[in-house]
Order: sequence, then C-alpha cells, then structure tokens
Amino acid sequence: MTDALPLTTWLEALLAVAALGAALALRPWRMLQGGLLTPALAALALLPWFWLLPQKLPQGLAVQFSGACLLLLMLGWPLAVPVLALVALAVWALGSAGGVAVLSQFVWVGLVPATVALGIGAALRRWLPPNLFIYTLGRGFLGTAVAVFAAGVLYELAYHLLGGNTLHDALVARWLMAWGDAFLTGLFTAVFVAFAPQWLATWSDARYLRPPGG
Repeated sequence: MTDALPLTTWLEALLAVAALGAALALRPWRMLQGGLLTPALAALALLPWFWLLPQKLPQGLAVQFSGACLLLLMLGWPLAVPVLALVALAVWALGSAGGVAVLSQFVWVGLVPATVALGIGAALRRWLPPNLFIYTLGRGFLGTAVAVFAAGVLYELAYHLLGGNTLHDALVARWLMAWGDAFLTGLFTAVFVAFAPQWLATWSDARYLRPPGG
C-alpha cells in the first residue's frame, strides 16, 4: 500500500491545473503566429537544463534559476504558463526527480514567480508612468527579484524546512538567488528592448517610447 500524498502536493496540483486551465482558455497559441515562436522554442530548448541544475548539485539548498519572470515578459502570462509546463515535463523526462518533485518545481519555480511578476507589472502600469527605465528596471530587474523571492518565501513557509536548514538560513539563500535571477532577467530585458523588441509580448513602442506629454 502506497503512502498518501501530502496536502502540499494536492494543493500544488490544484494550482497547476487551475493555472493551466485559465491560460489555455485564453488560446495563447494564437500569439505564436507573431514573433513569439522563436523565444518560446528557445525557452523549451534551454530552460529545462537550468531547472535540472539542482539535481546535479550536492544535496541541500540547491542553486535554482527560475527564468519564469523573463518568460513572462517575453511571452505574456497565458503563453508562459503552458511553456513552463512543457519545461517541467522535459525536466521529468530528462532528470531523475519524481513526478511530485517536478510538480513542486513547476509551481514554485515557474508558476508562482510568473504570476507574482504579472501582478507587479500590472501595479507598475497602473501607478507609474510608461517609461523605458521603469519597464527594464521595474519589471525586468527589481520586479523579478521581488517575484522570485516572494515565491521562495511562500515555498519555505509551506514546507517549513528544506534540507535541514533553518527557515532563516533558507530565506537568506532565497534572497541571494532571487538577485541572481533578477540580474539575468534585467540584462536580457534591456538587450531585447534594444535589439529584439518583437520578442517581448509585454513591450510596446507606442507606450514606452512616446515623447513626454504625448
């Protein structure tokens, strides 16, 4: 007789199904007809290897790169969610972790940071003026740090301890890892704004480059 799944796993499954259902209801595949097919395929090719990194490191509080906030900026939430789900499936197929661990990774490393970043982006659009630096620094850099750290805090509070570390030590590590994610996301966001704005579904020349008072 197998052990019953913990409550956290059922909650993660519920969140995953609800998010996928909401995203697919918006028919996000229509966005692939524009310029987003290339970044979507690039994410499917590269992101699984970053998510597999914790399986290759010594046991404990492993280093984890999310990439979910960058994916949100590139694809938008409705398309980013199913792409993140496919990334998780690739991690399950290529790695040694079981389905429960991969589900948890999908929720806390992918889905939650992307959703928190969506809320941060909506708040910035609502309360701050449309400005190039607010987009790159606010959404790409600082917004990513807040979203990834918030997801880490929620995970640690849900699971209490990870790998024998105290909650304080785990949160410090989450804070440091969030800034690593923020640096890379902010860097790529600035590069894409300058050279490939068509790869950013959340970017608009008309909104962010219009003259002051225009």
